[in-house]
Order: sequence, then structure tokens, then C-alpha cells
Amino acid sequence: MSPDQQASLAQQTADIALGIDAGGTQTRWALANKDEQILANGTAAGLTALQIDKPEGREAVHQIFASLAAATGSHGQVGSIRAGITGFGGDSQTLPDMLAECFNLKKQHILVSNDIEIAYLDIFKPGTGYLIYAGTGSIAAYIDADGEFHRAGGRGYLLDDAGGGFWIAREAISKLWRAEDENPGQWKNSEMAIRIFKLIGGNDWNISRDFIYHRSRGEIGKLALAVASAAYSDPVAMSILQNAGKELARLGMAMCARFGSKPIALSGRVQELHPAIVESLRQNLSPEISLRQSTCQAHFSAARLAARHLKNLP
Repeated sequence: MSPDQQASLAQQTADIALGIDAGGTQTRWALANKDEQILANGTAAGLTALQIDKPEGREAVHQIFASLAAATGSHGQVGSIRAGITGFGGDSQTLPDMLAECFNLKKQHILVSNDIEIAYLDIFKPGTGYLIYAGTGSIAAYIDADGEFHRAGGRGYLLDDAGGGFWIAREAISKLWRAEDENPGQWKNSEMAIRIFKLIGGNDWNISRDFIYHRSRGEIGKLALAVASAAYSDPVAMSILQNAGKELARLGMAMCARFGSKPIALSGRVQELHPAIVESLRQNLSPEISLRQSTCQAHFSAARLAARHLKNLP
């Protein structure tokens, strides 16, 4: 390859922007050119900003970023990154530093926020509505006309995250074992319990304990699938899903109480579990508030935002 061809290739590869949407269950990424056209996309293991508090967590996140660099490297050199990461509060430089190291970029080429900000901008213009996002966790978000981010919920699984996948799974297992306390062997009459025990590998308490206390938040959240699949025949499972919708409505109504009635969009994988969740959410919102469902493509939005940032870099 001639020097002129090498220079031309370097110019082309410098025009690639990477968007990252990282959550507890899965990390999605997309590449865009300077014209904001999506070039490629893929997935990686889930991660959260909370992992960087421990050495093993930091190592796991670093490995995921390194794998992203390898996966995107076949498309050229990434010149800008916009990352939305669950649990990121803006008070740490560890994640931006990791991305800069793995992608060999200067820090000014990298913008990191929580994942909900990017999801919001994928659906609403600032000041025009509220986003309720329910995946493994749950949160309501509002970016006002001045660009300030406001939240309700989204405070993590130890405090709340009610209505999210982890919360649904935790509620199910809690009710399952409470029933066992009162009537051992009751699980055999519960479709929900049968499905959950099948997924975790057995009906012994030691197996449940090991799963709950040693698996990741995302892995536990996947048990919500068992709750949803049992709901039509198991009234306890149906009640949990209906309560999930009620909890999500509470987030939206909290925003309306603070900033006035505005349209609400529901996004995230919880809405795909069972119609009862969305039906309950609608029933628990004030009648004047419109609700629509949205399939958020936040990694595409992040890639387009990264492309805009790339155009503004010197």
C-alpha cells in the first residue's frame, strides 16, 4: 500500500464513532460514520458502573471494553465514543479512563453518562415527555428544556428498582419460599415455582440460596421470564406482574407531580414480558396522561451522538 493510500485509509477510519448502551444483562454497541449512518452493531456481556467498586469488577469491565475494541477494530479506528452505562453517576473517571486505554483515545474523545440519558434522547426532545425505563432495574427520567437530568427511582436493587426484571424475580422467589415455610411441598402446585426451580436447577433451598447470592443481577433478573410464562395459569405470578405495572406507574406519576403532566413513554425489556404489565401501568396513570410503548435503540442513538461529537473535535 502506497503512503497516499495509507493516509486515505487513516482518514477513513478516523471517521468512525462508537455508541455503547451498557446494562446489567447485556451491552449493545453500534458504529456510525460522520453522517450518522449506522455501519455495524453487536452485543457483549452486561456491565454496570457499580462493578468498578471492587477489583474483580474493574477487571471484568476492562475485559468487556477490550472485547469491544477488538470487535469494532475490524471496521476501523474508533475516533469518538458515547457510552451510556447503568449506574454511572458522573463522579468517577475510572470508566472513561478504561475506555481511553482500551481504544487508544484521548479523554476528550469520550463522553460517558448513565444509560437512561441516552435512552431518553432517543425518544424525546428535552422538555417534552417522561421516559419510564424498565429492564433489569427501573427508573423514570426527564431532561428539561435546559438540559438538566431529573430522575425518579433507579436507585438500585438493594433499595428499590420496583417493576424491573430483578424486582419481579425477587418477588417471585420470596413468595415461593414463604409459601414453602407455611406448607412444605407447596411448590408442586405452583406453575411459577415449577418453572423457576427448573431454571435454577432444583427445588432445594441451598440451590436457591446459591443462585440468589452468587449470580449476577442480570442473571437473576432473567427469572422474570419464568414468572411471565406462568402468569396465565398462576394467580400469584399474575399478581406480581400487575404490581410491577403499578410500581412503574408510580414513577411516571412522581414525575408528573414534580414537572406537570406530559406524555410518557415506556421502554425496556420488561414491557415485552407480559401484556399485564403494560395494562396495569395504564390503569394506574391519570386518565389525561398519554402512554406509548417504545422499542428503544439506545446504542444507535449513542452512535449518532458520538458521530456529532466526532465532527466537533479538532
